[in-house]
Amino acid sequence: MSESQSFSLPYSKGNYEDMAEAHHRSASRTSNEKYDDADEQYSHTFKPNNSSVGWVINTIGELAYRHKKTFVVLVALLILSVFTNAPFIPHFKPSDPKIVIILAANEGGGVLKWKSPQEWSVERSSIANKKNYAKRHGYGLSIKDMTIKKRYSHEWRESWEKVDIMKQTMRQYPNTEWFWWLDLHTFIMEPQISLEEHFLNNLDNATYRTLDTFNPLSLPVDMPYVDYTEPVDMIITQDCGGFNLGSFLMRRSSWSEMLLDIWWDPAMYEQMHMQWEHKEQDALETLFNTQPWIRERIGFLPLRKINSFPPGACSDKADDPRYFFQDHDFV
Repeated sequence: MSESQSFSLPYSKGNYEDMAEAHHRSASRTSNEKYDDADEQYSHTFKPNNSSVGWVINTIGELAYRHKKTFVVLVALLILSVFTNAPFIPHFKPSDPKIVIILAANEGGGVLKWKSPQEWSVERSSIANKKNYAKRHGYGLSIKDMTIKKRYSHEWRESWEKVDIMKQTMRQYPNTEWFWWLDLHTFIMEPQISLEEHFLNNLDNATYRTLDTFNPLSLPVDMPYVDYTEPVDMIITQDCGGFNLGSFLMRRSSWSEMLLDIWWDPAMYEQMHMQWEHKEQDALETLFNTQPWIRERIGFLPLRKINSFPPGACSDKADDPRYFFQDHDFV
């Protein structure tokens, strides 16, 4: 083949000179034309349109700058509304629930000893059970960590913490009416039933006020100066050994605050803890037996209404149907 002979490649359109001329024409386009095409393509695909957002921000900024005093007052009112209870200020925080469930647990370890796998399982199941029930009926749930309850280590008396925790929870929920204490080893078996439906809406008929109905401790039935027309502010049960505080309710009132203060008095948990086998329950029994003003605001529910026993408890009353769990019992 001679050096002067030329040919086209299979994939080219014409010879090398034609390709070079086409490339020269493409390169001769002005830079402005290229940039215009690029802007047009960008604006139709990815370029954000932030004119409206910027206008709103600028407008707010200009108004705040022009009316500085008014803006400062509005911000101050907003802060007061959210973080304080200042009167005449609309508050946006959700209101406290009517009922709060109190559960004393320890999700991080044992209180007096390390927990076994069975205890871990019981705690997880119990907490989940209370969370689901509270969510279902719009109740509050306050889980109190018992690892910090040894703050009074020099005077610690196990189980009296119920009184202190009840006082703390009442301060935490200042607008809640009822507080329901539940021991960790409880399980709500009928979660579809609300407390209002179960007994709160018919409290006078659901509870009994005098001990002539059921009196396992043989306490004096009558006491002078007791007015049973007063409303029920505390709901408890009795088992074969006396008062049971594994599940009880307390209504917020001046009576409740006074009872909690007296119940938490050091004379109770320091001087009598060696004599009282059931600790805070024996303390309440003593107050009930000696103070008319305390007796007149306490109402009793049948044990199986809120705290049925498993087999093995109250062994000397194994055949008594008032104590032990049956189908469709609430707790």
